Amino acid sequence: MKAYRFSGLLAVLLASTGCSNLSPQLASIAGTPKQFESRQIIVTLSENVRSQWQAIHEDILDRYDVQATGKFPLKSIQVNCLVYRVSDMVDIDEVKRRLSADPRIDIVQSNQVFDGLLDGNTKAYGELSYGPKMIHADLIHSKVTGKGITIAVIDTGADPEHPDLKGHVIAGENFVEGGNASFAKDKHGTAIAGVIGARESNGIGIDGIAPDAKIDVYKACWYADSSKDKALCSSWTLAKAIDAAILKGSRIINLSLGGAEDALLKKLLITANQSHIIVVAAALENKPEPGFPASLDFVIPVISVDPQGNTSHPSWLSNLEVIAAPGIEVLTTTPSNSYDFLSGSSLAAAHVSGVAALLLQYHPQLEPVAVKSALMHSRITPGAHQSASSKSPTLINACRALASLGAEVNCP
Repeated sequence: MKAYRFSGLLAVLLASTGCSNLSPQLASIAGTPKQFESRQIIVTLSENVRSQWQAIHEDILDRYDVQATGKFPLKSIQVNCLVYRVSDMVDIDEVKRRLSADPRIDIVQSNQVFDGLLDGNTKAYGELSYGPKMIHADLIHSKVTGKGITIAVIDTGADPEHPDLKGHVIAGENFVEGGNASFAKDKHGTAIAGVIGARESNGIGIDGIAPDAKIDVYKACWYADSSKDKALCSSWTLAKAIDAAILKGSRIINLSLGGAEDALLKKLLITANQSHIIVVAAALENKPEPGFPASLDFVIPVISVDPQGNTSHPSWLSNLEVIAAPGIEVLTTTPSNSYDFLSGSSLAAAHVSGVAALLLQYHPQLEPVAVKSALMHSRITPGAHQSASSKSPTLINACRALASLGAEVNCP
């Protein structure tokens, strides 16, 4: 029987809305990392103009009322990124328009912020650790546990010393200025890692979906206030994290976040897909659009289901194939050896990333499109209040997905 220690009952949803600039209130917060400061734009320069990189940079500083705030390479897509803060006295959209007309420049965009939202409607007493049983992952752990598969969790930091995570959750890299100090104290990344890969049958806590997968945590998101209810991720930090995951050879990228379409991140994720990396993303459940990157056709978009199998039916559902997975009142790991009930499509995405790892262990050469197809055709009958129409989301069945690849398993 596993022992539980609870830190309180809180619901977190990092499947979020995006905004092009941070609010004035955030910009004034002392200690805001530079990657989240307001009025920043990112300019990317391709390898084709490498000899002109310095000249272009100096030209931008001379011609525009901007201040250089950072630069970083993205080796996976062979570009150099320059970050500038646009003066408060000029129109940022006009600056972007003029820069976009320069044929030497590849991409010009705002340093967007992806905003995590707190879901305050969770109930305190969900069924303990119901996820693995509900999607029948527990029935196939005798055959596959995710061993040998590396999952990149691009999120906040996570607690690698949590007893349910120690040994196979790695504090990969931090991309938030000053973020190392709080890396192991971050709740959301710790929760996502626990859903994916908490150690099975170790006499402690919960069982993860892929308990033997290796999880690399890349910190690209930051808590803007002391309450730690909301995490923010920027184009700058996410781009560097995705690039690092591609270069390291991750098999799966978990993005429990969402927002407005982002040209730089789209280019990186297309490269990830072309590099045979599976991308799983949380979708926005209460918005008119699924959000980015869930809207990309090669990404696996995920919404949450409650313990009874009931899901939301957002207006965009008929235009997108979407997977549902446990995401309401999910018991998972939180920092300092504790556990918590959390809710949101971010938790649902983590379940799907775990199942993808199980499929890849069975068939290591499986392409992303084949993994998505196996998951989409693993339908479980919807909950009592759901219809079984083609517009209903697919409630994932890990056992049936594995059986579709030829595994000899007995599935309900």
